Amino acid sequence: MYTAETKIRVRYGETDQMGYLYYGYYALYYEVGRAEAIRELGFTYRKLEESGIMMPVVELNAQYFRPAKYDDLVTVKTTVKELTRGPKISFHSDLYNEEGQLLNRGITTLVFYDPVLKQKTEMPDTLHERLAPFFNS
Repeated sequence: MYTAETKIRVRYGETDQMGYLYYGYYALYYEVGRAEAIRELGFTYRKLEESGIMMPVVELNAQYFRPAKYDDLVTVKTTVKELTRGPKISFHSDLYNEEGQLLNRGITTLVFYDPVLKQKTEMPDTLHERLAPFFNS
């Protein structure tokens, strides 16, 4: 299992009239967590795209437990719980406030997609190699 943490401060423009993080922005926080988790592996979305692989989102689920508020420092804990050779990867995102309370939980599933062939493809070997040490028991 691979886990990475990223901190994001809730900006005023991301809040609703109650001063809470607008529900639609949680998906953006998941994306920041995913991108930074991959970056911590020494890899980036840019490298994937330059190698001819795109990663569109095919499924998103979210559960809201308590609100994130303006100026809160939110910890996004991003976890890959399963490593396969197939075309899909799921990122589990747990968002916590500074008191360590769980605010939100999401699962985002993406596919590896070859835009030239216009079809799904397997996870690139380079990314698989970076993740594999976290799954060897």
